[in-house]
Amino acid sequence: MNPLIELDALLGLFPQDKPLIAAAEHVPSSQTPEPYKQMLAHHEHMTVTMESYHQTSVDVRVLDQRLDGDTYARKILLLKSGTEDVVQFGIVRFNFQYVTDEVRAEIQAGETPLGRVLINHNVLRDVDLGAILRITAGPDLASLLQMPEGGVTYGRLATIFCNSKPAVDLLEISAPLTA
Repeated sequence: MNPLIELDALLGLFPQDKPLIAAAEHVPSSQTPEPYKQMLAHHEHMTVTMESYHQTSVDVRVLDQRLDGDTYARKILLLKSGTEDVVQFGIVRFNFQYVTDEVRAEIQAGETPLGRVLINHNVLRDVDLGAILRITAGPDLASLLQMPEGGVTYGRLATIFCNSKPAVDLLEISAPLTA
């Protein structure tokens, strides 16, 4: 997988007038600065990682979504529970043919973060880290992550395998962190 091609494919699911990302470059995990390395360079759900790092549960806010047959996509924010403090931006592309109708319905309801839904339903899952990205925020991402336009943060591309099938492609961008 070419990370920048996959990034463009996920961003293309939700076209915008203003650029979400001004620039992105692939960064080896070994060269990712802390605390981003701890947050992104692993094979776990970001929901769990964000909750652990921020020492609180997270809520999901669905910004946009679309459904085309069994392919569901959504653009989301994760926020510290009960607050407006954004901890992550994400785009998800999910092939629903690999999960039950109950899981599908709960994901589409948009009330629970994706990772938590899969965990709660004991879906056999493996998270495959695709790439770490150094992200320069465009105007929309800067606004969403409450950071300056042109500011730098890090994100990742990953695939979640559900029941051994590549079911979910993810772009997950952390709000700026301090070491």
